[in-house]
Amino acid sequence: MKNYFKYIALVIVGTLMSCKDEAQKPKVIYDGSSKVNVAVKTDSTQIEVADLPIQMEGTNYLIHPVGDLRVFEKGSKSRYGSSSVNDVSFTISNLGEYEITGYLQNLKFQEVNSDSIRPLSDKPILILTATYLKAVADKTQNKIMVYTLTDSDTNKDGKIDTGDIKTLYLSDISGQNFTKVSTDLEELVDWSLIESKSRLYFRTIEDTNQNGQFDKNDVLHYNYIDLGLKKWEVKNYKPI
Repeated sequence: MKNYFKYIALVIVGTLMSCKDEAQKPKVIYDGSSKVNVAVKTDSTQIEVADLPIQMEGTNYLIHPVGDLRVFEKGSKSRYGSSSVNDVSFTISNLGEYEITGYLQNLKFQEVNSDSIRPLSDKPILILTATYLKAVADKTQNKIMVYTLTDSDTNKDGKIDTGDIKTLYLSDISGQNFTKVSTDLEELVDWSLIESKSRLYFRTIEDTNQNGQFDKNDVLHYNYIDLGLKKWEVKNYKPI
């Protein structure tokens, strides 16, 4: 019994140390290179799947969420679809009010009267949220999607995941005009829509001391975009 409790204590300590290491892992690795993107490894254990399409109210496009499904097998002889495979959920996204969330490798767009399906991006990304700004569409007729995602391997571990910098993008409801509006190497803090002005406000933080972390010693940047205009222009403002 004493050995059992000793084992449990070691497991807890190991878990806490692992969490601490993960929390301290830098989001940016500086190597003197001006390149943001580096080679990303392909995980052969992942299986790409798509959820059933989603149509946002008042739009003429279907959105197909695409992501990677991991299948964990009990034994080396087991295979996908066999009875030895652990429980698997084939749902890769969640749908809220005008918002898709998950860990998505892409979104694919299809006009309702067409069989053609096109991807949002032809580069590796990890989409965390995709939000249709219906209030803006109702007010201005500009049908816009806003995305929070990671688009580059900023910590240079060979993969794009939540350990990398989070960024902000916009696109038309068709998935076209996919545009990054936050600055490279600045971490997105949050964003908010002011419906009365059709403005998208967002904050980013710059790693000014270049220690690879985003903390109280770094600088916050305040920005907004007038979504009532056809051309998206990021403007800085200083509330403090």
